[in-house]
Amino acid sequence: MDPRNESVPEDLILQILARLPVKSLIRFKSVSRAFLRLPSDRHFVRLHHEISSRNPNLLIELLDSSGFITIDPSSLSVSRSSLDFLADRVRIRASSNGVLCCASVADRGLYYICNPNTRDFRPLPRARERPFTRFQPEYEATLVGLAFDPSTYEYNVVLAGFYRPFGRRPQDRLVCMVFDSAAGSWAKFVSSLCEEFTHMNRNQVVYSTGALHWLTHACMYLLVLDLRDLAWRKMSMPEEIAAAGGFAGRVYLLDFEGSVSVVRIYREWMSVWVLEDYRRELWVLKDRVNLRCIRGFATSAFPVSQSKDVVFLATQKKVLTYGRKDKVWREVYSVGDGCTYPLWFSAHSFTNTLFPCHQAEWSEVK
Repeated sequence: MDPRNESVPEDLILQILARLPVKSLIRFKSVSRAFLRLPSDRHFVRLHHEISSRNPNLLIELLDSSGFITIDPSSLSVSRSSLDFLADRVRIRASSNGVLCCASVADRGLYYICNPNTRDFRPLPRARERPFTRFQPEYEATLVGLAFDPSTYEYNVVLAGFYRPFGRRPQDRLVCMVFDSAAGSWAKFVSSLCEEFTHMNRNQVVYSTGALHWLTHACMYLLVLDLRDLAWRKMSMPEEIAAAGGFAGRVYLLDFEGSVSVVRIYREWMSVWVLEDYRRELWVLKDRVNLRCIRGFATSAFPVSQSKDVVFLATQKKVLTYGRKDKVWREVYSVGDGCTYPLWFSAHSFTNTLFPCHQAEWSEVK
C-alpha cells in the first residue's frame, strides 16, 4: 500500500480489502500500482482465503445451461456465473479452496483446473496416452477428487475407477491416477478394493489433513486416500452410525471449516458430527436439529454444505438454509418446473479465493 498514507494503518486497510469479493478486487487493480499487485501478493492471498473460508458459499452447477450459481450464506444473495472462459463444455467434478476441477464433455479424459472468480485456468496433461474408446474403456473415473493446499499453493487431482475389461463387469481392482502439480505429472497405482458409491458419495469428497475422504454406499466407514503415501485406508464412522449398521438413515459427508464432518438424517432429526481428533478418529456431536419445520421437504432434502453458522440443504427444486445461531429455516433459492436435474445433483461447497492455477504463478506468489 501507499506508505505516504499515514491516516489509516496499512494492516487495517488490508483487513478491510480482504473482506471484499474477488471480483471487486480484480476491478480495483486499475486504481493504483499497489492495488494491481494486491491479488498476487502471497500474504494478502492467504489473508483473503483465511477470512472467506469461514463463510463458504454454495455452488450449484446448472446442468440445463452453461453456467452455475453461487449462494452467499451471510447475505443470502444469489449470483450467476459461467465457465465460458474455458471455451469448452465442461462438468464440475470437484471443488477445493476456491479452485474447481472440471471435465470436458466433448473431449473425454481432458480435465481443467480453474478459479472461476479470477477466470484463471490450466488444462491438465492427459492421464493416459491412448484415447478412450468403447472398445478400450479400461477403467472409468468413478471418483474424482481435488486437493488444493493453501499453505503451498500446490494441488493433487485424483481419478479413480474400477478396472473393467471390455464386455465384462468391473473387477475388484481400483485403478487410481494422481496428478501432482509440483511434479507436473501423473502417478498410477492399483489397489484390491470392492466398494459401491452413490452419486452423492462421489460428489461429496472432503480434503482434510493431507487426505481425500469419500463415504461408501454402505456407510460403514470412510474411504481415505493419503496423498503423501498414495495409499487407501478406512476410517471409522461415529459410533451411533456404526452401531446402527445399514439402518442408520441417510448419511452424508461434508467439510466443516477444514475438518471432516458426517451428517445423518434419520426420521425427523438431522445430526451433525465433526472429526475433532483426526489421529484418534474421535467424533464429536456438533448439532442435532429437529426437521419438523420442513417436514414437507425432510425426506427429499440433502445436506450439501455447511459452516459454523449455517447448513445448506438442497431438494429437487429448492435450496434451504438452517441458521445455527437463530435456529431459523430459510428458502434462499428455487427453480421452476422446467429444471430437469435436482439441485442437489450438482452442488458443491465453494470458497471465494484468489489462488492462481499455473505453476509459474505459484513461484511468483511465493
